[in-house]
Amino acid sequence: MQLLRPLIPGLIVLLLRTLACTLRFRIEDRCGITRGAMQPFIGAFWHNRILAIPLAYQRYCRGRRGHCLTSPSKDGAIIAGVMERFNIGSVRGSSSRRGTTALRELAALLEAGDDIAITPDGPRGPKYQLSPGIVKLAQITGIPVMPIHVGYSRYWEIKSWDAFRIPKPFSRVTVIFGPLYEVLATADDAAFEAERMRLQNLLMDEMAAVDQPPLALQK
Repeated sequence: MQLLRPLIPGLIVLLLRTLACTLRFRIEDRCGITRGAMQPFIGAFWHNRILAIPLAYQRYCRGRRGHCLTSPSKDGAIIAGVMERFNIGSVRGSSSRRGTTALRELAALLEAGDDIAITPDGPRGPKYQLSPGIVKLAQITGIPVMPIHVGYSRYWEIKSWDAFRIPKPFSRVTVIFGPLYEVLATADDAAFEAERMRLQNLLMDEMAAVDQPPLALQK
């Protein structure tokens, strides 16, 4: 298995690109990212919707440089390998390993003008619970957060901690690039928690909309 591990990212990308040829994307751009130059941002989306992100970013956000935060684990290395094949860099780190170092590296990339993508409930959950790291990064850098909402009209759901979703062939993929959210500075733990909850709620608010198939697909 160890000998085959380096081949896994390439195989995943091959399967993903093959699947993508059958998918119908619906993009809703509420911030202007697909329409030209825009400041760097911190993209936030839930872990179980990550499959559509490299496809949408490469196809609809051309000319931008992006990086994602991935776990320093072996599984994180596979994700990093997949992202690399979509010309998306990776910063390795989590709350339990390389957290402070990863935060500095992410801040430096944002300062250089690159975009950052984070799954704030990853890499181990709980599902749909936003970790504080993304709030800290936004406060340190002053860079806004872009909530990204992803929904599939038809999908398989894996029995994993995040109930990971894979769109079925010929399904519709809805991606909403939400308005930029300026994370507020906070003076104490209570205010920080309130800001964390506000950002978490922003990510949750659109879930019902993107998870509901268009009427034409419900027949």
